[in-house]
Amino acid sequence: MNEFTVHELLAHSGYMMLLDKIVKFDEQSMVAEVIVRYDGLFGDEKAVPALVGIEYMAQTIAAHGSMMDKIAQRPAYLGFLLGTRAYTSNVDCFITGTVLTVTVEKIIQEQGLGVFDCKITALGVLVEAKLNVYQPDSAKNRVLSE
Repeated sequence: MNEFTVHELLAHSGYMMLLDKIVKFDEQSMVAEVIVRYDGLFGDEKAVPALVGIEYMAQTIAAHGSMMDKIAQRPAYLGFLLGTRAYTSNVDCFITGTVLTVTVEKIIQEQGLGVFDCKITALGVLVEAKLNVYQPDSAKNRVLSE
C-alpha cells in the first residue's frame, strides 16, 4: 500500500489542514481520521459546529483524488466543492478532542464532476451527506509538482 501523509496529499496548510491521518483507501473510497481541535478558527475551546463536518468530508475527498493521482503518477489539480445534498447530523457540534472517522465513497465521477457519499462517525456521532465536487483538468489549476 502506498503511504502518503495528509500534508503530501492536500494543498491546505496551517489551521486549514483539518485531517490528521489516512486510515485506508482504495480506488473508490477513503477513510480518514480527524481529531477535533480548537485552534481559534472554528468553534470554541469545548466544541466545533457539526457543519464543519462538510469541510472534513471535502478534505477527505481531496486527499482521495490526490492519492489516486500520485499512484497513477499524474499531475494533481485543485478541486472545488460545488455543493452538499442531504446533510444530516445527530449532533449540533463535535466535542474538542473527539476522534472522528470520515469515510467517503465515490458514487460517480465523469469529466471532472463527482458525487461522493460521505459519513462521519464516532461514539454517539453520525453525520451523513452527499458532496458534489469538480476537478478541472487544467495546467493553470495544477497545485502539486509532477
